Amino acid sequence: MNAFILIWLLVLLVVVLALLSGVKTVPQGQIWTVERFGAFVRLMHPGLNLLLPGIDRVGRKMNVQEQVHEIPEQSVITRDNATVAVDGIIYYRVMDPGKAAYQVQNLSLALSMLATTNIRAVIGDMELDATLSSRERINSALLRIIDGATEPWGVKVSRVEIRKIEPPANLTLAMNLQMTAERERRAVVAKAEGEREAQIKRAEGAKQALILAAEGRQQAANRDGEARERLAQAEAVATRVVAEAAMTGTTGETALRYFIADRYVRAFQALAASPTSRVVVVPMESAGLAGGIAQALELLRGAAPPGGGGG
Repeated sequence: MNAFILIWLLVLLVVVLALLSGVKTVPQGQIWTVERFGAFVRLMHPGLNLLLPGIDRVGRKMNVQEQVHEIPEQSVITRDNATVAVDGIIYYRVMDPGKAAYQVQNLSLALSMLATTNIRAVIGDMELDATLSSRERINSALLRIIDGATEPWGVKVSRVEIRKIEPPANLTLAMNLQMTAERERRAVVAKAEGEREAQIKRAEGAKQALILAAEGRQQAANRDGEARERLAQAEAVATRVVAEAAMTGTTGETALRYFIADRYVRAFQALAASPTSRVVVVPMESAGLAGGIAQALELLRGAAPPGGGGG
């Protein structure tokens, strides 16, 4: 009897253990595959899941969270035969655990090889200067290529980032020297352009000054001409008045003589006042002219009305 009870207890223990082995708890962020006699049959999602003991078993435990995979550093030759050291990272996520588990043997190694090969292809088609200044272009090209290649694996690549593009030390030194020379050249060009602009401004200023001076002289000449014209008109009027007065008899003749004498005296004064005149020659006829002037004055005094004189 005791042996029978022991056998039943053993059978019960085996059944309990078998049932417990068929109960699986999948953690959050993972999906497990179920294999039946070695063949993939279904997926187990996070939570409590049951298996058929002895028939089903857990196949692959796939992480469906977004993961980061490092691209190992490698030497890449650019199109202009410059060697650069490149590394990076890949952000990806398993979208179809069944494909990721059975379409590729080693997903991590496959991503590394795929990224390494395409980095060489993309950078090898670019020159060194473009490689150093086109990081975003390289990232976009790699993302497009790697994401398309991993789609049959049930993997979605969200980002590819190149972390380092580093040329050799000697090439870096040469680039620094070239950059320094280029900056010095730009400084010299900028200084020359500044001096040229300053010379142009000074020349334009001198030109404007000459134009304004010429305009001032022109205006002064115009005003002087107008003054001379007005003076000539006044002289003409005075001459006409004297000529008309000369036609009226003795008084007119006397006025004419006075007019001529006045012009002669003014001319003689102007000649004597000239700073360039050292010697003044008086003509012989001046005595006769003086007599005529005196006679004209006497006639004017005689023609004056009585009581017109002072004291």
